[in-house]
Amino acid sequence: MTWRLALALPLLLGGAVWIGRDHGPRMAALWLIGAALGVALLHARFGFTAAYRRLLLERRGVGVRAQLLLIGLCVLAFQPMLAADAGMRGFVFPVGWALLVGAFLFGVGMQLGGGCGSGTLYAVGGGVPRMGLTLLAFIGGATLAAWQSEFWTGWPALAPMAIPWALPGSLAVLAMAWWASLAWEKSRHQNVQSIPWAGGHVWRGPWPLGWGAVALAGLSVLTLWVAGRPWAITAAFPLWGSHAVAALGWDDPSFWPFWEDPTRVEAWLRPVLADRITVMDLGLMLGAMAAAGLAGQTGWRWPRGGEVLASLLGGLLLGVGAVLATGCNISAFLGGIASGSLHGWVWIVPALLGNALGAWLRPMFRLE
Repeated sequence: MTWRLALALPLLLGGAVWIGRDHGPRMAALWLIGAALGVALLHARFGFTAAYRRLLLERRGVGVRAQLLLIGLCVLAFQPMLAADAGMRGFVFPVGWALLVGAFLFGVGMQLGGGCGSGTLYAVGGGVPRMGLTLLAFIGGATLAAWQSEFWTGWPALAPMAIPWALPGSLAVLAMAWWASLAWEKSRHQNVQSIPWAGGHVWRGPWPLGWGAVALAGLSVLTLWVAGRPWAITAAFPLWGSHAVAALGWDDPSFWPFWEDPTRVEAWLRPVLADRITVMDLGLMLGAMAAAGLAGQTGWRWPRGGEVLASLLGGLLLGVGAVLATGCNISAFLGGIASGSLHGWVWIVPALLGNALGAWLRPMFRLE
């Protein structure tokens, strides 16, 4: 047993008991679901950032097709569940300048910081020091955007819009995106890579990419059922940063318009561990730590100068972008499309443009 596994297991089990005692069994369940998400993400190395970079620079789309599979499975499950209206709600948010600018900044930050919301958390849990810097800057950027919310909240936007016939319509668009990724790959290569399904070990990993997509889809559906809303990650970051600002005596975020918003004031007034997203994020990092221990990972490599700068700048862009765009790849893209919201489809366009710019900037920071 590695030290990572020896540390993660008691924290996971003890945390579940503690959270369940103080905040109820549903919160303990979300803690464990978060841990399972961390295991799936790390064992499958399931990420968005590297997949977009390979698509844009190498014209290899297997990672993006795995994302489309994940989204398609969630659409198939979410739409009937949300239509039943059993105390569950989807993510249906406005489309406006804040979303467009935020998604673009987030895309640039992905390539410089080295990950998106889920990728940053599972890499930190898996013991990647550079991603710890990205996470700290991510939280700082999200807090900065919350502090300055008066600057961007009044930007023009359309009302939240659910797509008519969301189930067949979303599946049709996903199928077209799948075909487009195949055509893009064939335009450069003689062969097209298929999503791998064979091989792997359930506990020790690594998992084939297909396993990861199916596992993440199942856990996303379970999150919707238990939490009453889709999986989200980055909404916890301005909360953590604002509490740090208050604890350090720098300001009183209670008077920030961001936290006076009726949709956020309850999260600000409750204990941090009563926040569902926080509980899942912390569980995810510990689950990734446990998975790294199961995989036998023991060491780490400290970041070099260019990587440090890229992590700090990329993290700031990730944080600002996520708050402006109402989320990241998980809540805005996956959660939005699975919920039948127009904003999920719109989000990915400026995000890909930002990824293209970020990938172009990577050599300036000597990033591989």
